[in-house]
Amino acid sequence: MNYKKNNPIDIVITWVDGSDNFLIKKRKNYLKSNLNYIPPGAQPTRFSSLNEINYCLISILKFASFVRKIFIVTDEQTPSIHEIVKKYYPKRISDIEIIDHKHIFRDYEDFLPTFNSICISNMLWRIEGLSDHFVYFNDDVFITRKILPEVWFKKARPVLRGNWVFPPFERLIWDKFRINYHKLRFGKNKEKTPSFQINQWNAAQLLKFKFRYLKSSHTPLAIDKKVLENYFTNNKKILKENLKFRFRNYKQYNTVALANHLEYKTGNKNLSKSQAVYMRPYNRGEKYITRKFKQCEKNQNNLFLCIQSLDLATQKEQQLIFKKLNSLLDIQIN
Repeated sequence: MNYKKNNPIDIVITWVDGSDNFLIKKRKNYLKSNLNYIPPGAQPTRFSSLNEINYCLISILKFASFVRKIFIVTDEQTPSIHEIVKKYYPKRISDIEIIDHKHIFRDYEDFLPTFNSICISNMLWRIEGLSDHFVYFNDDVFITRKILPEVWFKKARPVLRGNWVFPPFERLIWDKFRINYHKLRFGKNKEKTPSFQINQWNAAQLLKFKFRYLKSSHTPLAIDKKVLENYFTNNKKILKENLKFRFRNYKQYNTVALANHLEYKTGNKNLSKSQAVYMRPYNRGEKYITRKFKQCEKNQNNLFLCIQSLDLATQKEQQLIFKKLNSLLDIQIN
């Protein structure tokens, strides 16, 4: 099948430069008056950028050449990508488009500004010109070898990446205990730390799943735009309830988990593992980094790599990671 013509696949990358003074000031305006307190969903590492997006983009253009367009969603920012793309893939420059939050939040401007990746992902289906089939990326995720469209879509439906697991009862009980202990000892409430796991379970519960849920990991995630569009168009109250949080919150539901469970309820059985190597280099050392890259190289089933919180790694560790990414993609950046 010619996916570019018959059923094109687009990619959407959410991106933020947390070092931008304008954004820092904007973010502080929405924090509590006591700036010594930073809520769990507003930690600086959530907004950091070391130009990983350049590697993310090149990995897509190199290993997934069938992709039609790449949309980069930002908040009044423009990533420095033009020169890199022009150098290595000049014919694809016109296929990359910057989308501002104001565009996807049109008619929902009361919820802007937002510093919440969950809220942003809730609205990605509203990008004008977006294909019905798209893949959601964060800028810290990379493709590590050549892939085919069937990695993301089979028989015109998304591949659902994850594992069926029991509800996270242990985490729920532990969180409740910590909150009660904090209130008993200090006499005030403590905000629960947002959890990727809990946010996915919240989505499953929303759709009446009781005994299990499809837990995804940090990997590119395929979505049918129409599925989200239909759900949110008919459930605007549920959408607005999620959008009200400026920063990521424990109570929210994860967008991709919502889409995945909607897919499953309507008969989609395209289930797959994450096929991603997960790396969190902070305080792990160079041997850990080397081992993770070897996993990408040696195991043909590993198609993706996620490098989270790279900003917390030492400069030496960062340089090693960039060197290995350069080698993997046959480019020279940094």
